[in-house]
Amino acid sequence: MNRLTGKIAVITGGSSGIGEASVRLFVAEGASVVIADIQDDKGERLAAELGSAVRYVHTDVTSEAQVKAAIDLAVHDFGRLDCIFNNAGYPGENGAIADLTAAGFDQTVAVLLRGPFFGMKHAAPIMVQQGSGSIISTASVAGLRTGAAGHLYSMAKAGVIHLTHSVASELGESGVRVNCICPGGIATPIFGLNFGLPTDAADQTIEAVKPLLARSQPIKRAGLPEDIAHAALWLASDDTSFVTSHALVVDGGQIGGIGWSQAARGAQALARAMNIDTP
Repeated sequence: MNRLTGKIAVITGGSSGIGEASVRLFVAEGASVVIADIQDDKGERLAAELGSAVRYVHTDVTSEAQVKAAIDLAVHDFGRLDCIFNNAGYPGENGAIADLTAAGFDQTVAVLLRGPFFGMKHAAPIMVQQGSGSIISTASVAGLRTGAAGHLYSMAKAGVIHLTHSVASELGESGVRVNCICPGGIATPIFGLNFGLPTDAADQTIEAVKPLLARSQPIKRAGLPEDIAHAALWLASDDTSFVTSHALVVDGGQIGGIGWSQAARGAQALARAMNIDTP
């Protein structure tokens, strides 16, 4: 406990899912937090629940002015900025390459890549002046391997990873760390959108995707928002003062391939089909 005592953070997309879990954990660990989101009702309720250490501000991350305003609010109300977690996201437009639209491309890039860019851009001068700070962004295993998500989502998340590496090389010289987290399948309402599940019934959506996710990687349970929140806590804390330019994979082993027993069953089935004796 108290790993973030006295630290000030901005968390975009902080009203639900990974963002909400991160807000709750950061506050429990001693941080003051600005929740930056477009879900005003949820954000205002969460801020009221958590008390005087939390502010909520309406923030569309596709708007540079609104991202800057969220960062300015943190500095104005709490005096500094120790961490920004560029977490806001959505699934993006999906489909075969020939079916994707220019408008869908622009919107996907605006939320998933331009949003983190704005967060980095406006956090950087403050943190450089302080000589310290942690910039964290939500990327994805889809930015590291194909087949985990649609074309546009995967492209944008790959961009977040590379932007992380590039900005880390600049800001490290000033004592500012820049990292990203690459989740696998996490049980959130946004994940459920890929399967046509309603976001207005968050609890039901999360429960509906958990059985699917439990079969998607060697660790046989669904990834949870809290799993990513704990990764963000680690990167925001002084425990990672020598960690920068890192893409931290948190996916239950998904990126490593199918589980051992599943692979063994597949090999046995192939052997049977080829009339080869197996142990």
